[in-house]
Amino acid sequence: MKKKRTIAILVTPGVQLLDVSGPLDVFAEANVQTGTDVYQLRVIGSVPGLIRSSSGIRLMPDTVIGQNLTEKLDTLLVAGAPKISEAAPHPGVSDWLREVSPSVRRYGSVCSGAFFLANAGLLNGRRVTTHWAVADRLAQAFPSLTVEPDAIYVRDGRLRTAAGVTAGLDLSLALVEEDLGREVAMKVAAQLVMFFKRPGGQMQFSRKGETAPVGRSALQEVQRWIAANPAEDLSVANLARRTGLSSRHFARLFQQEVGIAPAAWVKEARVATARRLLESDEAVPKQVASQCGFANADTLRKAFVSVVGVTPAEYRKRMIGSGGER
Repeated sequence: MKKKRTIAILVTPGVQLLDVSGPLDVFAEANVQTGTDVYQLRVIGSVPGLIRSSSGIRLMPDTVIGQNLTEKLDTLLVAGAPKISEAAPHPGVSDWLREVSPSVRRYGSVCSGAFFLANAGLLNGRRVTTHWAVADRLAQAFPSLTVEPDAIYVRDGRLRTAAGVTAGLDLSLALVEEDLGREVAMKVAAQLVMFFKRPGGQMQFSRKGETAPVGRSALQEVQRWIAANPAEDLSVANLARRTGLSSRHFARLFQQEVGIAPAAWVKEARVATARRLLESDEAVPKQVASQCGFANADTLRKAFVSVVGVTPAEYRKRMIGSGGER
């Protein structure tokens, strides 16, 4: 008989519901597939009473931090919340995580739940991932971390971290495979109609390159013009002329105030436009390349892979259900 393992998920006010229900369903399905309760599932609240999620649905945790647990935890995951990366650290949560984590076999986070672990000092010097939209913020706030923004999940010793939202299912399935083997995990994936191993990383779902313009007004105007005219000559010299600055001065200011080199920003903006075009039914890669300022489909493909992590054809297939480069 398989050893019974207690899986706990810590939830806080404003929690992303799918960060909780997704992983729990994976472990619950593993119980079904094995015909035994291999996993005991628990939800632990950061505060007493009902926890209101980001969608408004309320959860009733099995217990709350600070109370004595009735069973030893095998795995502890921390669920994310849409606004948590902007919130102040929660001392009570940090203290509890530091107290409990040494005794569990493995611990980790789903989505922005990584911020709770980081605030508790449990990610120092570790390889981690989180939701693509807050990956840069996590890396800047905790410079000792090695943040892998494209990873679906990352394993580093006892630590497991998952990317944005649905990646919690991928991480949980990987944990089931660790515990119960590939065959059981594949049955779980089939029953839940999910990839056993998801193709590509999470950056294929990001909207990097579509953020609001930043910097002084002249630089913001240039960014808006680039986004509206991706097929134009977007060399540093031409962009500098639009601002009345020398090429060297423009490049330095852009890097300083926008945080990225002009050429890199142009590439991301062109790829962002390509993504929107590829999401339409009529898109043809060769035409998309010219409309976005790429010399040819091969140049588009290389830039697209470097930013998104998959080819234009793969992206198109996943987004609209049809594909194949033409």
